Amino acid sequence: MTQSIQAKTLTLRDVKTKFNFQLAEDEQFFREWIDDLPEITDEEKRYLDKIKVGYINSAQYPMIEDTVKMVVLAPLLFLADFFLTPFHIESEKSVELLTVDEGILVRGSIDILLLIESFWVVAIEAKRAQYSLDAGLPQLLFYMLSNPNPDRPTFGLLTNGSNFRFIKLVKQDTPQYALSYEFVIDRAQDFYEVFRIFKRIAAVVSNYNS
Repeated sequence: MTQSIQAKTLTLRDVKTKFNFQLAEDEQFFREWIDDLPEITDEEKRYLDKIKVGYINSAQYPMIEDTVKMVVLAPLLFLADFFLTPFHIESEKSVELLTVDEGILVRGSIDILLLIESFWVVAIEAKRAQYSLDAGLPQLLFYMLSNPNPDRPTFGLLTNGSNFRFIKLVKQDTPQYALSYEFVIDRAQDFYEVFRIFKRIAAVVSNYNS
């Protein structure tokens, strides 16, 4: 009999043992968040500064996931042109994966899913502002494993509104993943760097389908 569990209950050990995830040790595995980042204009900086001020104001009050998405993620995605062709957005996308050896069916839903011609590009898991990003990592890795194109990498972002961390996953025979540094919205140039990485990833995945 198949056992069913919810993705939100997964731990990092669960995803490593059930789905054979491995943390990539090669420093060249995930260079998209470091190399060839585009410059941003003064107008884009002013827009980002306004998002930051909006977050600081909103953070004085309880911030649930929907607030994080509305105050930070939506304007960030808009500015990075993720609402334009060839991308489109789906929200609360249901995902199921069966672990063959253990007969366990894992179910969950992705907060925001960016698609490009049925190719899953960036899965974003927005956690409550007071939560550590570590709390969402197992869930996001599970979602990214559902990418229907195993020969292409999937990119993800974990954020609670103030902190950001990018992830790259390559499925192949053994799923491997790597993480960027953690960026903080109110630390020096971090928020600008987050936006530059967004634009860099958009260019990378767009080239896959050009």
